[in-house]
Amino acid sequence: MTDQKKFTGKLSGTRILIVGGSTGLGYGVAEGVIEEGAKEVIISSSQESRIHGAIASLEKSYPSAKGKIKGYVCDLGTEDTLEQNVKDLLSKVGVVDHLVYTAGDKLKTTPLDQTDFAQLKKAGMVRFFAPWLIVRYAFSGKNIAPGPASSVILTTGSISQRPRPNWSIPAGYAGGLHAMTRNFALELAPIRVNLISPGMVETTLWDHIPPETQQKMFSETGKRVWTGKVGQTVDVTEGYLMLMKDHNITGSVVSSNGGSIYV
Repeated sequence: MTDQKKFTGKLSGTRILIVGGSTGLGYGVAEGVIEEGAKEVIISSSQESRIHGAIASLEKSYPSAKGKIKGYVCDLGTEDTLEQNVKDLLSKVGVVDHLVYTAGDKLKTTPLDQTDFAQLKKAGMVRFFAPWLIVRYAFSGKNIAPGPASSVILTTGSISQRPRPNWSIPAGYAGGLHAMTRNFALELAPIRVNLISPGMVETTLWDHIPPETQQKMFSETGKRVWTGKVGQTVDVTEGYLMLMKDHNITGSVVSSNGGSIYV
């Protein structure tokens, strides 16, 4: 006799789209769902080289997943082509059980009196307008399998919960994702829609910062937060997996921040 699988088999046989799945948290989610038995994992990125690199790396780590990982280029940062790029991506992907959005771009903070409308609009392309359009067209195009076993998971940041100087632009969009999630959960029901809100996580998102500056930033943050260290992808990924597997949770925010929003 073999053991029952009430918990570890919930993602077995599923198809999962991870927008932004070539690096950082998205790559971690790809690893997690492969280990959970997903039938097919589809990642998207703005750069084809990143997709090829991610697929090669995943297949090396998980030889059994060879042939089960696909990738498509989708530029989410250009206003003029954003809507069409989203439509094209979804037409290639087809129907999925879970849609995960982890895409991000370089964080830029600016003093409030030095910002303008052009900067404001550009900052929202990847972090706000793109996820809105992806969910809108995935819903209208029936790209998400119906029922509470299916889900959409968006990603925000702890700036939505704890203000910081010079972060007014990203804070506005990050906070807006909380409201977006709740309303999407209502409109897409019974498909579930939830939000992950990480604090600082040690990922490639920070690669535009010199290595010595990164390490100083991670060290100082680690000393301040209650867990004593900066978040790791392997830990934060657990929240995404939980939101996929708990068919009773929707319209909710899972915050993984080491206590940083309180200090």
